[in-house]
Amino acid sequence: MEILRAKTLNLRQTGALSPKRAANSTLNQKEALMQKTVLDSAPQRLVLELTNQCNLNCIMCGRNAADFKPTQFQLEWLDYFEPIRDQVEEVTLMGWGEPTVHPDFVKFLKWAYDCGMRKYFCTNGMRLEQLTSALFAYHTDIFAVSLDGADAPTNERIRRGVDFHRVIRSLEAINRKKAMEKLEYPYNNFVFTAMKQNIEQLPALVRLAGDIGMNEVKAVFLTAFDEWGREQTLFYDMELVRDIFAQAEEEARRLGVALKLPHLCGEDPAGDMAHKTCYVGWRDFFLGSDGYIRSCMSTAQKLFHISQYPDFWSMWNAKEYQRHREIVNSASMISHCANCYQSSFANWNKRESFIQIGQDFAPVWEKEN
Repeated sequence: MEILRAKTLNLRQTGALSPKRAANSTLNQKEALMQKTVLDSAPQRLVLELTNQCNLNCIMCGRNAADFKPTQFQLEWLDYFEPIRDQVEEVTLMGWGEPTVHPDFVKFLKWAYDCGMRKYFCTNGMRLEQLTSALFAYHTDIFAVSLDGADAPTNERIRRGVDFHRVIRSLEAINRKKAMEKLEYPYNNFVFTAMKQNIEQLPALVRLAGDIGMNEVKAVFLTAFDEWGREQTLFYDMELVRDIFAQAEEEARRLGVALKLPHLCGEDPAGDMAHKTCYVGWRDFFLGSDGYIRSCMSTAQKLFHISQYPDFWSMWNAKEYQRHREIVNSASMISHCANCYQSSFANWNKRESFIQIGQDFAPVWEKEN
């Protein structure tokens, strides 16, 4: 069992790509490595933030450090992607809110299914029971469930409003159906936000994943947006983290559960770079629930509103996108990128990856009147 690391250029494959998609992804990766600013390839992935609203109130969420106006992704925005629907590999339904509370969530799954795209979303799991039939009907390839404790008291203290046992029952039912019907999908994993008050539960979470048939456990470091988070960050506790990660690795090996871990502080191959070489502006197209295109969900910089351009290709190669690609990996990068905390591209050797207090974080929302 190898320790997985976040993919930075390509995406997880769950099946063979069509020739057209494979050719596009190959070209996209080539253009990203060349750092081209005007692209002939479509993105490999569409990342659609369906809403910034959530049915939980997690104690560590950056939403608690912001005052914002609730927004929802408009179905008609999907029309922009018609010219590339047969080239894009994946649709990821994820952002600063809980995607499954969008009233048209199932319609987004169906749209991606009709387009032949891989489907991925991240959820707190509270609506999985209602969505189980749709997950199988529309061949949902991958989904992640955020779980920050291996038992109800820990998880419910951190993820306020969740019902731990309800989430686990839903996952057990999904994985039973998957096993009974001998299906390879959906690939599912736990996403664990590691902080002082829960880090020691990571090995137990791996055991829970093995018990209920989850494919993977992914750990990410808590990023602090306020003083509470500063007290919980693991930036100063890497020896503890090393020990717990080693225990989790042992359990993952024993159970055959995939384990994805961030690099330890001081061991990130990014060295003294501001962040790992970033390919998001080539690989992904991120559209927020407010209608603004950003390079990723972890930057506050709004490139432009979707209404500013008439079609996808004029957006994808807009002057704002070209400028982002030109500077994101250079000394001229904006401060949000220089202080990157995006889990896949952050340099975990840096304090700023763990502590964002005093920094603008994404997105800068419009405030409620």
